[in-house]
Amino acid sequence: MTADKYTNSHITRRGFVAAAGAAATSLAIPARLAFAGVEPGVRLHGISAFGDLKYDAGFKRFDYVDPNAPKGGTFSFLPPNWFFNQNVQTYNTLNTFVLRGDAPPRMELCFDSLMVRALDEPDALYCHLAEWVESSEDRNTWRFGLRPQARFHDKTPVISRDLVFSYKTLKEEGHPNLSASLRELVDVVALDEQTVEIRFSGEQSAQAILAAAAIPILSSVYYETHEFDSGSLDVPLSSGPYRPGRREPGVFIEFNRVADYWGSDLPTANGIDNFDAIRVEFFADRQAGFEAFKKGDVLFREEFTSKTWATEYGFPSIASGRVIKTTIPGEKRPSMQAWAVNQRREKFNDVRVREAINLCFDFQWTNSKIFYDAYTRSQSLFEKSEFVAVGPPGENELVLLEPIRELVPKAAFGEPVMQPVSDGSGRDRQLLRRALKLLTDAGWSRDGNVLKRNGETLSLEVMIRSPVFERLLSSFVENMRRLGIDASIRLVDPVQFQSRVDDFDFDMVGFALSFSATPTAESLQTIFSPRYATVPGSQNLPGVDAPAYAQLLDYVEQAESRAQLVTAMRVLDRVNRARLDWIPNWYSANHRVAYWDVFGFVDPKPDFGWPVERLWWLDQEKAKKIGKA
Repeated sequence: MTADKYTNSHITRRGFVAAAGAAATSLAIPARLAFAGVEPGVRLHGISAFGDLKYDAGFKRFDYVDPNAPKGGTFSFLPPNWFFNQNVQTYNTLNTFVLRGDAPPRMELCFDSLMVRALDEPDALYCHLAEWVESSEDRNTWRFGLRPQARFHDKTPVISRDLVFSYKTLKEEGHPNLSASLRELVDVVALDEQTVEIRFSGEQSAQAILAAAAIPILSSVYYETHEFDSGSLDVPLSSGPYRPGRREPGVFIEFNRVADYWGSDLPTANGIDNFDAIRVEFFADRQAGFEAFKKGDVLFREEFTSKTWATEYGFPSIASGRVIKTTIPGEKRPSMQAWAVNQRREKFNDVRVREAINLCFDFQWTNSKIFYDAYTRSQSLFEKSEFVAVGPPGENELVLLEPIRELVPKAAFGEPVMQPVSDGSGRDRQLLRRALKLLTDAGWSRDGNVLKRNGETLSLEVMIRSPVFERLLSSFVENMRRLGIDASIRLVDPVQFQSRVDDFDFDMVGFALSFSATPTAESLQTIFSPRYATVPGSQNLPGVDAPAYAQLLDYVEQAESRAQLVTAMRVLDRVNRARLDWIPNWYSANHRVAYWDVFGFVDPKPDFGWPVERLWWLDQEKAKKIGKA
């Protein structure tokens, strides 16, 4: 069922602003009326959705970098995060902006964008490829002036036709996470070789430009002789600070710093990208990667296995101080870690079935016995942020909920739904009885050792990509079996895992994501929108096709102040928690990291992003001291 069948329930923009804006007096800076507090048509050096820019037009660098950081050395690591079609266990293509294939993480470092984010502001972008940006009064048209010195790696200039090609191609053929951010883009026009206009439909969110201005820019000339959607291992022509160097597919890739990078003197590049090479190592098994770190073949590691963190970091280099083990505060960004139960399969459509599955997961036991008490139970998809719903809905939230009352569970109108708390035994009988009652109410009955309905067995396969999850999920699966669910764990290789996720060929799978500090409606579309339930490669893994989400995303899109955005996001949070479309599981407030003591860095780190490989540098004196020079 599509959202446009329910347009009569939509609250108008005027109604939304009047309602949600009542509590926004102190924060209300309408995004369509004033980006960074300047008039339309004025050339800007940066934009911020909800407030003033931290850095003025003459800034020399970001505060979280050291402009005197030395260049050199190699940063070898296993990336803790990745984008688009990237895979941390293997790779078979260098094309990272399409759906198919598995690209190496950090390919994006090879490409420039019109603007780049400041990591110490929640929603600010500063000109990079662009020398300036200006907006029309209605914020539907944005004009950019390119820097005349901008060059691709073959020394040809970056000009307007490259932007026109990039935006149109990525909208039509790019990875869903890219095309979604350009959904309301209607045209890109080259006014001359150095000036381009990006034009929106008027239906975009006030923050849409934040995602659009950060789109990677491709070479139009290169793709005259190369297929854009190719799965090739050819090195694409780009203009960024790094380009691929030595590599062996599935084993490693080195990204070499471009010594004569055209943008090295820009304030957005000053003190950033200090390593001569960023080396990404690939391991199919996490333990193998840990052993490589212990030997010093890998220099930086973020640890995601709590057992390893608690019991295996006692090796000699830790004791001698050659390796530093520490925790670093997490970013002030919404953090999502959850299970997707595939509602494209009719047996999982009923929320009672999803709730019963959730009741089988004993977090208290898992945290104590498996996690070494390292995690906190997630209640929301937006943990660590102001978007987590608390208490009963306030007046502003009710204004948004009332028009969709018939489309959402009653639970969305009360205290936010909380995750079950067990007795910590691993098989809480009370919770399992509740789960069985829910399944019975949903029409499933015991037939021998399994639950059946109309001759169909209630089966569930949890798909995983690493053996570490087998130990973690075994108790969860065993509890499902106790109820009569034919539950199992399926370990698949990394390429097959990604392919099956892209094609929604699974019963249940885990997913983690860090949102930007200011999520845009466009970025949320691929996770919640019914229109993406059938788009391969989208992040709507549960296959949610509920019309309420179309309206909820409209609320986010219509937000014109920070307070309105918070209100809309909290309502979205309430509805998901009541429906259990995504089942939150656990999160950690901190990064658990270990590194060989050869690095320099600015402390404290920025609050809204932490790309270690771009911010740190090699300290030769430290390296000599521990024999790593």
